[in-house]
Amino acid sequence: MKEYKYTINGEKYEVIVKEVVDTKATVTVNGNDYTVEWEKPEEKKPVVVAKPVVKPTAAPVSTPAAVAAAPVNGHAIKTPLPGVIIDVKVNVGDSVTKGQTVVLLEAMKMENNINADRDGKVASISVAKGDTVADGAVLIVLE
Repeated sequence: MKEYKYTINGEKYEVIVKEVVDTKATVTVNGNDYTVEWEKPEEKKPVVVAKPVVKPTAAPVSTPAAVAAAPVNGHAIKTPLPGVIIDVKVNVGDSVTKGQTVVLLEAMKMENNINADRDGKVASISVAKGDTVADGAVLIVLE
């Protein structure tokens, strides 16, 4: 049993809910007994949306594990934290200087500049825009 006290338009009501079964309740309002019934709400059926099947392309898709395990021949610039690649600012063959931004990484809802830690020439790029990378993943290799 649950008891409630309501004031509606300045009038006080003492309501005791005695029993609730399915869509019917037995209540007492200011000493008078009532049976209250209500309509059962419609059950909402889940909407199923079919997604198109995408066949894999010839180019491999980068995964955090694959990017982290990429072999390195040269000096690797690695990500200091996991995230999503927003932009790659250099191309293979470009010369970079120490402190130059080479990759933009979104991590923890913030954009982070990944800078070259030394001068060099870009030998390879292991990531592309939109890739998810793990902590310590190789992003770029310098000669």
